[in-house]
Parts: sequence; C-alpha cells; structure tokens
Amino acid sequence: MTAQTPVILSTDPPGIAEIVRIARHRAPVKIAGDLTVLLEKSRAVIERRLGENAPVYGLTTGLGAGVDTRLEPSDIAAFQQRVPEARAVGVGAGLSSEVVRAVMAARLAGFASGGAGVSPGVVASLAAALNAGFHPVIHALGSIGAADLAPLSDMARGLLGHGEVEFGGEIMDAGKALEKSGLPPLTLGPRDGHALVVGNSLSIGQACLAIDDLIRTLDWSFAAVALSFEAFRANVTVIDPRALSRRPAFGQETAGKRLADMLSGSGLFEPDAARRLQDPVSYRCAPQIWGALIHALEEATVATEIEIAGAGDNPVVLVEENALIHNGNFDTTAFALSFERLGLAIAQCASATAHRTMKIMSPGISELPRFLTPRGASRTGFATVQKTVSALEAEIRHLANPVAFSPIPVADGIEDHASMAPSVMAKTVAIIERFRWLVAIELIATSQAVDLRGVESLGAGASAAYHEVRSVVEPLDEDRAQAPDFSRMSDFIRVNGLMHEVQ
Repeated sequence: MTAQTPVILSTDPPGIAEIVRIARHRAPVKIAGDLTVLLEKSRAVIERRLGENAPVYGLTTGLGAGVDTRLEPSDIAAFQQRVPEARAVGVGAGLSSEVVRAVMAARLAGFASGGAGVSPGVVASLAAALNAGFHPVIHALGSIGAADLAPLSDMARGLLGHGEVEFGGEIMDAGKALEKSGLPPLTLGPRDGHALVVGNSLSIGQACLAIDDLIRTLDWSFAAVALSFEAFRANVTVIDPRALSRRPAFGQETAGKRLADMLSGSGLFEPDAARRLQDPVSYRCAPQIWGALIHALEEATVATEIEIAGAGDNPVVLVEENALIHNGNFDTTAFALSFERLGLAIAQCASATAHRTMKIMSPGISELPRFLTPRGASRTGFATVQKTVSALEAEIRHLANPVAFSPIPVADGIEDHASMAPSVMAKTVAIIERFRWLVAIELIATSQAVDLRGVESLGAGASAAYHEVRSVVEPLDEDRAQAPDFSRMSDFIRVNGLMHEVQ
C-alpha cells in the first residue's frame, strides 16, 4: 500500500493507521457509498425533528448556557453560521499542517459513525479540502477537552472562507485559498455548524500521531536496552521467561521476550559472561519497566481507537430508532487518563535510560574508559553529554505530572468538568520527543562502549541495531561536536521503524 492509495471512509471505522496515512502521508480520502447512505439517513432524523419544532440542543436551542434559549425558526440556519464564528477563540501558534490534517481526518472519522446528523455535503467538503491540501490555520491553545470547540471553529471558518489557510506551503486569506484550490465555500444548514465544532478531533488526531511516533521510538528503545546489556556485559538471567512468569506483571513477559529476541545468539548467554551477579536496577528491571510502557501504550491505543470510531456528538442520532438522545459522550476523561498513564510510563523508561547512559560512562562501574573516550583524560569524550541527558530526563519528569484535573467551570457554571485532553496530548507529544532524544543518545553511547570493550558476539537484533547506528554516526575518536550526531540519530529513529523487521 502506498501513501497515495486512498483511505476509504465507510461505515467500518478507520483506525489509527488510516488517520496517520491521511495526516502524515497525505493519502487521499474517498467516501464509500454505504457511508453516504448512512449520512443521508442520519440527516433525515435531524430534518424530521426540525419539522416537529422539538427542543433539540444546538438545533432548536442555543449552546452551552444558552440551552435555555429557544431559537426562532427563521434564525435556525443563521445560528449555525454564528456557531464557529463565536467559538473561534483559540490563541497561540498555528498547528503544523500535519496536525491540522489529523484534526480534519479525525472529524471525518467522527462523522462516519452516523451520530452527528450532519449534512452529507459537509462531509464531502471536508474530504475535498483534505484532498486539495487546504489546511485552515488552527491555533494551538483554547480547548479544555469538552469538545475541541476553538480548534474546530478555526477549521470550520476556513471551510467557510474566513480566517487564514495554509495552501501550497503559503499562509493566505481563506477566501483566496478557496479560489486557488477550486473549492466552493462551505454552506451550513441546520445542525451543521454545531456538528463541525463539537468533536474532540484535536485530541484524537494528535493521539494518532503520537502513537505512531512512540511505536518507532519504543522499538529503538528496546534496541538501546539490548546494546546496553551488551556493552555493560549485563546478567541476562533477568530476561529468563521462567522468572518473569512467576509474577507476570503487565507487559513484562512481552518485554522480556523482545529483549531475548534482540539478544539471541549473544555471548552474554555463555557461562560467566556477565561481569556482575546483580546489575543496577536500570539493567536488572528493564523487562518490568519496559513492560509497563508496553501495557500503557496498548491502553492508550485502545482508548484512541474507541474515540476514532465512537459518536461523541450531543445529541447523538440513532438512525435505526429514528431518535436523538442528549448525552455526555463528548467527555474524554478515560481517554485523557490513558495518556496520563502513558506519559508516566515513558518517564519511568526515560529515567532508566538516563541512568544506564550515565553508568556506561563511569569506569568505576562499567570498567570502560571514563566518558568513553579512547584518548584518555585529556579529551572530554561523552562527559558533557551527561548534562543533556540530565536535562532531558528532568523535563520528561516535569511533563509527566498530571494536568487532567478539571479546570474552572465555564458557560455560567453549567460546564463544570472537562478532561483537559488537548493539554494532556500536547505534553505527551513533548515527552515522546524528549524520550526519542534520550534513546538516540543511549544508542550512540552504547555503540561507542561496544567498540571500546571489543564485543564480538552481539545478539542478532543488537548487532543489526549497532550497524544501523554506525551507518548514521561514526565512532567518537577525537573530540567533536556531538549535537549533529544526536540530531541525525533522532531523525533516523523518527522515520525508521525497522526493529520489528529485525526481530
């Protein structure tokens, strides 16, 4: 499957991979016939309720604290035009085009559930905008996670021809961008404005991208652990499945097996290969620490897939029952807490990574040259790198502190709880970025340590990882600026998820 193979949106919900393909690889979007039928049936429920002049939130009433205000029939369509305008209150920098595309794709996925009752033409317009590379400027700050109203209002305004849009690599007036792209301005009918802005699409879209990034980083972090074992000459009894099965904490048997696979064929399995009976905990408990991250990633993945496929609309349309039900499905507390857990799990792995990286540089415990320089104490080697490692680990610990406590009430006190999911996701993205830097540094430092120790019988996966590192970064002989080395290695990790193939 290539990036240009279309993602077909149907009544079967897309997954994280499909959102990533649309956002990151610019795969085109097509609307399947069965989804069009579902959208038409869902819209018919809205039209029928509108004809009954029944009180329906956001259709015949105002929004938020304005739920107690009935709209005049003559104002219903105009109200939908005002919805995104009044909620375009976001501030801060504009999100990257990749994230904007993830937001748009996530909202399309939400419409595909059939719960919104949105006009089929709105869905078609959103898909057409993605296919044209039409990316409204969406401000990063302003959502508390009770539907991403401000970001999605920026998106909706761009489709209407208001605000700014990135098109063809240039920021321009939305009206001009519509003209250049050949897209007509979006026309909103009853319910449509509310339906566009009521999703949690910023949080969901960013979650998809974060999971995609973390999967590759996790693969390489296992490679870094394996290389650390090789360089340190660690005791491999800690990955013995017989021991791990005696207290099968979440993920630890899986983590142990992945490390065993990476070390398959290593000289560490020979008698007396280990230098110590028991190694420092950052080595000895790697299966337990990385197992917790595997478990947290699995939970966050399931939580994200639920949000992609689910109908977070209020009210939600039940097509088969010809019904509208007012509800709280827009609340993403469980989703946000899953990512809080993920951030804490990454922080545990980051701490262990930092400790191993420090120890491999210390001759008192590693029995290798201080700071991994082959030229003696007149050279700095990796000494100053310790400051970077320390700074990255400290920032990750700070970012891992929970933010998903409910903010102050809004909407005249009616909306007195929110998940803070966008803030959770923003810090999760920052944690993953810093963890990737730490993994890159450990890979480079442990490859240097392998060279200095003269290890010849590397495990299959560790050997493959070592050669990948050496294809990107040369061994350190004379002192040099290492920042470019770390940048190249981090970039390599970010785009190459090869370790599954190695295993």
